[in-house]
Amino acid sequence: MARASRIPGWRRVRRVFRRETLGKDAIAGSILGIVSVPDGLALGLLAGLNPIAGLYGYLFGMVGAAFFTSSTFMAVQATSAMSIVIADSGLGALPDPRTAVFTLAILTGVVMIIAGVLRGGRLLRFVPTAVMVGFVSAIGVNIILGQLPNLTGSTGRGEHRIVRSVDLLIHPGGFHWPTIVVGIVTMALIVVLKRTRMGSFGIVVAVIGGSALAALFTNVFDDRVATVEDVADIPTGLPLPAIPSFESFAALIVPALSLALIGLVQGAAVAAAVPNPDGRPADSSRNFIGQGAGNIVSGLFQGMPVGGSMSTSVILATSGARTRLALFIAAGVMAVLVLAASGLVGLVAMPALAALLIVVGVQTIKPARIRSVMGSGPLQTTIMAVTFVLTLIVPAQFAVLIGVGLAIIMFVGQQSNRLRLRQLEFASGGRIRERDPIQRVPAHSVVVLQPYGSVFFASAAALEEQLPEVDDESRGSVVVLRLRGIDEVGLTFVAVLDRYLTELEKRGSTLRLVVSSNRVMTHLQAGGLLDRLGEQGLYEGTEWLGESTRRAHDDGLAWVRAHTPPE
Repeated sequence: MARASRIPGWRRVRRVFRRETLGKDAIAGSILGIVSVPDGLALGLLAGLNPIAGLYGYLFGMVGAAFFTSSTFMAVQATSAMSIVIADSGLGALPDPRTAVFTLAILTGVVMIIAGVLRGGRLLRFVPTAVMVGFVSAIGVNIILGQLPNLTGSTGRGEHRIVRSVDLLIHPGGFHWPTIVVGIVTMALIVVLKRTRMGSFGIVVAVIGGSALAALFTNVFDDRVATVEDVADIPTGLPLPAIPSFESFAALIVPALSLALIGLVQGAAVAAAVPNPDGRPADSSRNFIGQGAGNIVSGLFQGMPVGGSMSTSVILATSGARTRLALFIAAGVMAVLVLAASGLVGLVAMPALAALLIVVGVQTIKPARIRSVMGSGPLQTTIMAVTFVLTLIVPAQFAVLIGVGLAIIMFVGQQSNRLRLRQLEFASGGRIRERDPIQRVPAHSVVVLQPYGSVFFASAAALEEQLPEVDDESRGSVVVLRLRGIDEVGLTFVAVLDRYLTELEKRGSTLRLVVSSNRVMTHLQAGGLLDRLGEQGLYEGTEWLGESTRRAHDDGLAWVRAHTPPE
């Protein structure tokens, strides 16, 4: 035993199976496993699939990811946002919709693993908070609208979710009131019981209570309320591995990219909100790989796509889990319930699941976060609003990608207008004063300019507008442009400087640059400006702030004196 304890893998096993943590992991895992059964069914229903696909996604996705994630308590399961994307992906139009579901999960997993291997955490910088708040808020609305048929026992007509929902609501004559009663009672139980000591376990009790009420209507009053077994075949065992449909890859690549992006963002949020118990920081790339592995395992065993789930991760942590063993225990509990109680799973009432999803939808909409985005300015508010509307009216997999693209375009436009040009004046005692730049270059003078902000192709026009005008009075002068702290300029920016130098030279004046970046030097060389300036027109920055600029200024004064005709 002493020799075995020196093996690193053995030490990791002992840390997981310690007596003082095993009991707490067993309790937390059991709670999560029981809660995950109605949750998995509900999200499978939300995705427009056989609810069992949601159950398998919860079970196998959680196990597959738990081997690889860096965050100890990250539960990788189906999420409401991902379910809406799946529902809008048009899987029903494919030749084999059932196979397309787990093919989509595998493809999503491959994208996530590639993102993790390539250190794809950098991709999250391109998903602004405004996009995610608008997207998630619209997802909440879509969840509510999507469950109205299961809550009312009626269906609306129309090609779009909003149109169908409006048509359903304006025709209450088609409502099935026992179904509505079951849904409302379940909703009330969820809200009340979650505030008691039951906590998240109250969801299970509420769904059982609603299903019992549905059984009462069906068996005693002979007024049938739909159950899971009415819409899905309930298996009596766990699934065997399945082969994906490779010919569906082309049709599934866009939803796979959207699902991967949503899963990665949600996973990053879980890592930030549920820290590791030992204080070790989470590795986002490892979490990406873990989520990808969870999707591949889920897909191989006929489950739906999955990602880092905030709600179930919080349940695990707050239930007292100490190690990731709790995730495996949760999966084991789910497996036992599927094997031993598949008949009971089939008796879960559809309006009870709809009630659970509507509560989730309402909780998804965060007024505080919406107000926060609105308080950050009109640009962010516009991005949030456009993403919200797009998510309501176009398929969700396109909405999130369009929202990200819109945010990038608007950010570029905003940054291009933020470029600000300042003039530097050298005073006695070595002091340098900043001021607004002069309107035009005077004769026989040295003008030192400093741009602030992003300097790239889109801001080149803003710089050109702010440069002092060169006219017939601008003779025998030197304009010094200080580019210290700027690492990228681009050929469009170089072309602006080239034109400005031409205007100066026509009046017998010149341009000089202070540069501190090799990349900027490369761009100036590629644009041909270095050859025009020559050695005397370029000053390389040093570690001493202002040294090169002052030298350019002093040399400029000497140049002006040499080119000023005697009076």
